[in-house]
Amino acid sequence: MLMRTDPFRELDRVTQQLFGQNGTWSRPAVMHMDAYRDGEQFVVQFDLPGVDPSSIDLNVEHNVLTVKAERASTQGEDVELQVAERPRGVFSRQLFLGETLDTDRIEASYDVGVLTLRIPIAEKAKPRKIEVTGGGAPKQIHA
Repeated sequence: MLMRTDPFRELDRVTQQLFGQNGTWSRPAVMHMDAYRDGEQFVVQFDLPGVDPSSIDLNVEHNVLTVKAERASTQGEDVELQVAERPRGVFSRQLFLGETLDTDRIEASYDVGVLTLRIPIAEKAKPRKIEVTGGGAPKQIHA
């Protein structure tokens, strides 16, 4: 049995049970993420431990990426929770993707509680070399 008590955490838990929906968190659950560029792609990683991969929903509309996932309760109905600190319910986060990303080729994978999205940099956004010529007339550049 757990013996350590934190009165403020207990107060928060009781408040959530009273004002939440069916004892779940009434405020949105946090979906922590890292985002970085790795060469010719943009990588976004979301921490989603304990989430069934089939509950993950990804949508892109007008360069807005929406990630939704649900962590369901693993306890039966007759269980009396002593401590409930792990958020349950629906997690949601939106990212605004720049025009420089190729949203048609997003790849997603889920491994050990981490959802990883790989978004390629669009060809039109990649740097290209422009040749400079001398002697008068400018040279046409075809991209």
